[in-house]
Amino acid sequence: MPDTPQSPKTVTAAPRARRDEQATIEQLGRARIDPYAWLKDDNWKEVMRDPQQLRRDIRIYLEAENTHTRDLLEAPTTALQDALFEEMKGRVKEDDSSVPAVDGPWAYYRRFREGGEYPIFGRRPAENAFDKDGEEQILLDGNENARGCDYWDVRKVSHSPDHRLVAFTVDDKGSEFYTLSVREAASGKEIESIQHTYGEFVWGEDSNSIYWVARDENARPVAVFCRTLGLGTDALVYREDDPGFFIGIQKSQSRKFVFITANDHTTTEWRYLRSDDPSRALKLIAERERGVDYSVVDFDGRFWIRSNRNGAVDFALVSAPHDASAEENWRVEVPHRPGVLLLEVEPFADFIVRMERENGLPRIVVRERGAGAEHAIEFAEQAYALGMSNGYLWDSPWLRFEYSSPSTPAQVFDYNMRTRERVLRKTQTVPSGHVPSDYIVERIDAPASDGALVPVTMVRHRNTPVDGTAPVLLYGYGAYGITIEAEFRTGRLSLVDRGFIYAIADVRGSMAKGYQWYLDGKLEKKINTFTDFVAAGEHLVNIGYTSRGRIVAMGGSAGGLLMGVAVNLDPSLFGGIVAAVPFVDVLNTMSDETLPLTPPEWPEWGNPLTDVDAYDRLLAYSPYDQVGPKPYPPMLITGGLTDPRVTYWEPAKWTARLRHEAPESGPYFLKINMDAGHGGVSGRFASMRETALEYAFAIQCVGSEPPVWTAG
Repeated sequence: MPDTPQSPKTVTAAPRARRDEQATIEQLGRARIDPYAWLKDDNWKEVMRDPQQLRRDIRIYLEAENTHTRDLLEAPTTALQDALFEEMKGRVKEDDSSVPAVDGPWAYYRRFREGGEYPIFGRRPAENAFDKDGEEQILLDGNENARGCDYWDVRKVSHSPDHRLVAFTVDDKGSEFYTLSVREAASGKEIESIQHTYGEFVWGEDSNSIYWVARDENARPVAVFCRTLGLGTDALVYREDDPGFFIGIQKSQSRKFVFITANDHTTTEWRYLRSDDPSRALKLIAERERGVDYSVVDFDGRFWIRSNRNGAVDFALVSAPHDASAEENWRVEVPHRPGVLLLEVEPFADFIVRMERENGLPRIVVRERGAGAEHAIEFAEQAYALGMSNGYLWDSPWLRFEYSSPSTPAQVFDYNMRTRERVLRKTQTVPSGHVPSDYIVERIDAPASDGALVPVTMVRHRNTPVDGTAPVLLYGYGAYGITIEAEFRTGRLSLVDRGFIYAIADVRGSMAKGYQWYLDGKLEKKINTFTDFVAAGEHLVNIGYTSRGRIVAMGGSAGGLLMGVAVNLDPSLFGGIVAAVPFVDVLNTMSDETLPLTPPEWPEWGNPLTDVDAYDRLLAYSPYDQVGPKPYPPMLITGGLTDPRVTYWEPAKWTARLRHEAPESGPYFLKINMDAGHGGVSGRFASMRETALEYAFAIQCVGSEPPVWTAG
């Protein structure tokens, strides 16, 4: 049970969690105290499925924290949050829809109705694909399906090859346990349901079978089953025995193969079966080898393999016969080029397309089958984002891609790879108005402590002065090779229009500068991620964009870990911290092999159960373990009760320790969503409310007026 003595920095009391000084953990000959270990419910697996199972004393504490945040932050900033929300909502076309994707007789798409929180999935006859007023058949209405749910998320919607059925997976708790449902497309009648799946599936080519991914008792995706519709039974296709590997499934674009994948972030293994083989006989493409990452597509009668084997750090593209895919049969199609990261490959019947990144910028390269002639689709802005899709089409010259930049709304093009004709299918609409020339996009390099140059992408209003006075929101992530793309996000404009510079630091641990950039930000080199972020902030100060204490740092999940370490390294650099579902109890989490993600995460962070060096390294930077009496800035810390990725007790324990170790600093606002998981609340407008709170907090931290939580 928490007690609530008066906090010296706030006008009302902040919760203080009880401490258990006897909670000692002994590990690898070392010992540490975890005084807030009691916040982890021993019944956590059941809580993921049913939040009402949470232990009473933990619930009381979390609700006290939520009340504190509501009283001191949310309620006093209601008007500002409402203004931010209305601005963000006003930039969204409420009845927006995706560009239809044609598959045989039908064109499939996703749309929203005005005021609707959730998407509607529909189709219309292919001959009227782009006629928005034409005949429509609704396959799934998320607003109706979510009725009565506090949380609702659809992971995948897919129609059968004969277009007769539609399958979809839905999570209504936020715990990422998905129910797979199959309906008749025309009538909407449900004919099959599978509980507690991972959410991933593919159709068999017979349109009467579904390959789906199952979770184990620790919520890990471990097996693929095949369900023959109408029988209610499942045949095991593959089961993974190593808890460190997650299982996935996909179908080749040619529809000839079903691929089953195993991965642990840095090591992959692919198997395949022929979609017309009733025996479902699996064959291995290449045996897993520690640190070797590869992916496979089917093109021109061969498997084309994107691989980093044999020192191809930024990946090479090779091909091999379907039934002889061992390395001795490889043919190099695109050799390894250091500094040119091969991101993805999309095949068509007569073309194969690859996306690459060089000097931080992506490009699309098209190769013709046969002669192998190539051409690139390139763009001129300093920073931009690209995405590409081949939709459902195989025997077609049309490639679809999307382009945007921090100042340019997204544009969707259909590109004829044979004639090079470019057809604009959609430009993102900003109903309240948007003038790209009102904004300046810049990309600079911040020197890190070891001389590495950290890319920083910025957007600011043209009237924002560059004289050291502007506030900055500095965003970072830096793990798993994930790169934060320089795309258009309308929500950010609410800060930028108020004089903020919105900056993204592509620290090591991402792949912004190639795969080596990722390798240099993991395991024993993980400290580079954190010092890069601090260096980016310091550089913005040094070149006159802002000043110390005028930077609000923001990141979520592994980016929340980045926030926790960066604020320990240099607390006075920051005027505020927004840490969303932050992975801050690193050592304890990586020491608990019952948690869903722990074994697959060891290649990223290290295994402190068996490796003394990993233990010491994690302890040295773990935000929860390294909290001390420092001048921390105000912090907004969020979590989700049913989050299986970063469990609710991580942000809760971190907040409790911050209050105990640095009571004169902060303040610290903890908000635990009691009805959601890792992604926060569901629904497009509800999620805007969460963003509005984060931005209101940022404005309070570095605004011209004293923040609402300051006493007196």
